[in-house]
Amino acid sequence: MTWKTETAPAATVPAAKSPRDTRIDVLRALALITIFINHVPGNFLEHLTLKNFGFSDSAEAFVLISGVSVGLAYRTRFAVGQRIAASAKILRRAFTLYVAHVMTSVVTFAIFAGGALWFARPDLLSEINLRAVVDRTEQGLPSMVLLGHQFGYNNILSMYAVLMLMLPGMLWLNARNPIALLGASGILWLAAGIWNIAPSNFLDDGYWFLSPFSWQFLFAIGIVASSKAATTSWPPKSAVLTGLCWAYLAISLVWVVLSLWSIDTSLGLPVVLTGFDKTFLSAPRLLHVLAFAYLIVTIPGISRLFVLPSSHPLTAVGRHGLAIFIFGTILAMIGQVLMFVTGKNPWFGTLYVACGIGVLLAYARYLDWFAGLGRTGAPKVEKQAA
Repeated sequence: MTWKTETAPAATVPAAKSPRDTRIDVLRALALITIFINHVPGNFLEHLTLKNFGFSDSAEAFVLISGVSVGLAYRTRFAVGQRIAASAKILRRAFTLYVAHVMTSVVTFAIFAGGALWFARPDLLSEINLRAVVDRTEQGLPSMVLLGHQFGYNNILSMYAVLMLMLPGMLWLNARNPIALLGASGILWLAAGIWNIAPSNFLDDGYWFLSPFSWQFLFAIGIVASSKAATTSWPPKSAVLTGLCWAYLAISLVWVVLSLWSIDTSLGLPVVLTGFDKTFLSAPRLLHVLAFAYLIVTIPGISRLFVLPSSHPLTAVGRHGLAIFIFGTILAMIGQVLMFVTGKNPWFGTLYVACGIGVLLAYARYLDWFAGLGRTGAPKVEKQAA
């Protein structure tokens, strides 16, 4: 099974002819729920997430799925004669992501400040990189708005907004030569990892937690994969590749479970090639998520697990990716404050996260209901892009 099956965007092709690929929605939903779980550290469910069983985690999955999604959504809409209009829509989406990032950052600050006042715990304002804004408000607030300061657990949307700014160029290059896109993207990834190229923070000497100049490579791989699958049977099924992927996932599992991080794997090479750095997306993390993706797409028995009806709660969560991400971030920040004032009780955290997942599922259902108000027939399905 390839991404070619059931992948055309519902906005451009009638659903009856080429229905939406719900696997993408389900996988995005699982990534979003996992991000929510991990953003309330200290709960028992956190031990069941992907980061405990391999080199990559839900962030890599989210970016790869996003690349596949935009590749599917803009494959036909970025044709000659439509590129200016498509680019304008993409830039508007990037601005939406920027506004969403600033909004969630402000709400995060308000949640922790409110918790500090309500529970008489001023030490809350020293959590998740808030202190710099508290101590230097006149510099901190402009820095936050100008993306020069990021709070902990509030760094994915800003990176994704930059990826969307890069998207028109990626789509143009992909239309001309997908190999050229992968080559240029790979060179930028390598250079960013070797020389630590990332947007700077204004209030300290550091840089963004997730460098968009590194993560764009995974995004580009998703774009190329979706465009290739639309025109041919891709990725190719290979017993050798399948075996290598299983072997790599097994090695990664053993490495993480046995905590073999003290083993020197550098071989005198740059960290981006042999390390496990998340900021610059080191190769072991990149290969891990790609190995997972290859097995999911090429093994029918695994792929079918993610084919769910469009009415399924997980499919609904994936359809409303941005709204769910924002709402999940706010819930996670509330959860962090409550965990802090309850002594980080893992049982409380687990109960809170379990209830939070239920709230996210209910919110996705509400969004479907709201989108269908005033319409007859089936509710409108959003475009494949996140």
